[in-house]
Amino acid sequence: MLHFIKEKKLYFMLICLGAGLLILFFFFPGQEGDDLTQINEEAVQQQEALPVTKEVTEEPAEEEIILVDVKGSVENPGVYEAEDGDRVLDLIADAGGLEKGADEKKINFAQRVTDEMVLYIPKEGEETAEIELNMPANSTDDETVNLNTADSAELQTLPGIGPAKAEAIIDYRDTNGPFKEKEELKEISGIGDKTYEKLAELIKVN
Repeated sequence: MLHFIKEKKLYFMLICLGAGLLILFFFFPGQEGDDLTQINEEAVQQQEALPVTKEVTEEPAEEEIILVDVKGSVENPGVYEAEDGDRVLDLIADAGGLEKGADEKKINFAQRVTDEMVLYIPKEGEETAEIELNMPANSTDDETVNLNTADSAELQTLPGIGPAKAEAIIDYRDTNGPFKEKEELKEISGIGDKTYEKLAELIKVN
C-alpha cells in the first residue's frame, strides 16, 4: 500500500512538472511577443511625432536676356539673342556672316556685346559714325563713358577694359569715392599710360 502511494505521488509530481513546463513555454513567448509589439508601436508613434522636414530646392537664378540689333553689311540683319560673354564675332556669325564689301577694318571682332547694343557693320568706303558699331541703342549723343556712374557692362565697352578691370574701376570708386579727374584711372593696376591714352577721349568724370 505504501509503495502504491509513493508511485502515485511520483506520477503527480511528474504531471505537475510537465504542466509547469507547458505553462512556461506558452506564457512567456507570448509575453515576449506582446512586449515586442508594444515597442514597435511606440517607435512608430515617436517617428510620426517627429517634425517633417521639407526638402528645399533652390531655383536657379534667372539669366538676363541680352538682345543685340545687328545692322548693315551682314547676310541676315535683325535682332539676335546673345549670351553673357559673347563677342561681336559671335553675333556676326549668328547673322549669317559678313556681306561682300563689308569694312572689316572698322569692326572690333573681340568686343563683348551688351544688352540693347546696336551692332552696325559698314561697307568699305562708307562714312559712318563708329559709335553705331558698339554703342547701346539708348545711348545719347555723348559718346563718353562716365567713370563715376558706369556699370561693369558699360565700362567693358571701352577698349582694353575687360571684366576684371571694370570691377577694379568700380572697387576703386567705391573705396575712394567718385573720380575727381580722368587721370586717376592710371592709379588702377593694369592701366598704364598707353591704355589711358586710348581711353582719354572716351571717358569723363562729371
